[in-house]
Amino acid sequence: MVEIPDSLRSLFTATVEQRGDKYVIEVPSSEIENAAAVPGQTYRVAVLPHEETSSTDETESRREPQLDREPGPPSPPVDEGEVRDVVIESVGDQGDGIAKVERGYVVIVPGARPGDEPTVEIEQVKENVAFASVLNDSR
Repeated sequence: MVEIPDSLRSLFTATVEQRGDKYVIEVPSSEIENAAAVPGQTYRVAVLPHEETSSTDETESRREPQLDREPGPPSPPVDEGEVRDVVIESVGDQGDGIAKVERGYVVIVPGARPGDEPTVEIEQVKENVAFASVLNDSR
């Protein structure tokens, strides 16, 4: 089984295509729209083999997520009341610590400073940002 790090920002399936003398993997526009990737930035990419399935199975597996998925951006990767460890990466305009979790989702932590690695409780969740309080700070 492949171990997936907590820093994973995006996971999608794509086909390697040849374009002239280069090989290209297209990033879905939803990854840009949801800030999982930013044009012009450099990212580490993992290439994992895709198990071959029959064409009927493959068609079904492609349809199911689309039927089950609600339109619009994905839901926030945190829930109110959730406790998790974060790393404070920077300080916002109002002096609060900023951590990023899955897909680059921002968690604002008042009183935290860059380099802090606190255990926080998520108190309020919005579409693109969450607010948390420090439970335990391991500086």
